[in-house]
Amino acid sequence: MFEGFSEQTIDFLWGIRLNNDRSWFLEHKSVYQTQVYEPMKALGAELAEEMERLYPREGLRLKVARIYRDVRRVKYGGLYKDHLWLSLRMPTEGNIPPKPTFYFELSPEGYEYGMGYYCARPVDMEQYRRRILRDPKPLEPLARKLNRQDRFHLEGQEYKRSKGTVDPLLQSWFDRKSVSLVSFHQPNERFTTPELKEEILEGFRWLRPYFNYFKAMEQEPPVL
Repeated sequence: MFEGFSEQTIDFLWGIRLNNDRSWFLEHKSVYQTQVYEPMKALGAELAEEMERLYPREGLRLKVARIYRDVRRVKYGGLYKDHLWLSLRMPTEGNIPPKPTFYFELSPEGYEYGMGYYCARPVDMEQYRRRILRDPKPLEPLARKLNRQDRFHLEGQEYKRSKGTVDPLLQSWFDRKSVSLVSFHQPNERFTTPELKEEILEGFRWLRPYFNYFKAMEQEPPVL
């Protein structure tokens, strides 16, 4: 059962960022297990269960990241990750285009959650831009909804040069290499209680129309 994280959770993540070596990790491995990984798994399991109840047709699959970095990337960031995440995404097979993904992430600075259209290839984002050009109406109310609040923010690397001209309301959406909606928080009173799960679930429900928008990308004709 998820009971919340602790101050030790953040302390450990700062520690691994500043001491990214095997000896430090082994000395603090029990903290990782009890204050980071086990609570993250419990949170993921409860989020997955609730999302399955709310949206049973989606078949969302839970993945909880481990701290061990891919050996191919060790030289770029040390042996261990200093931020950990869980994701809930629709299943994919083979070369099927990427799906929208709900996520929660821990870092030394705090926590964030949201939804992203991740691992998109340039051809996938070209398909996305063509959809905006062909029929901007479905995205317009979503853009306005986002602009009326300050909980979630549109993120994703932008091209240095615009990919085209659309309505100013959608221009920032149009010119990105990837798209994500992010809510970031420094550790607070909810972070150490089960209420954190409810906060995340509320956020995921709010993001559902955006999830549906990107899910509908499956119906777009492929870019040849």
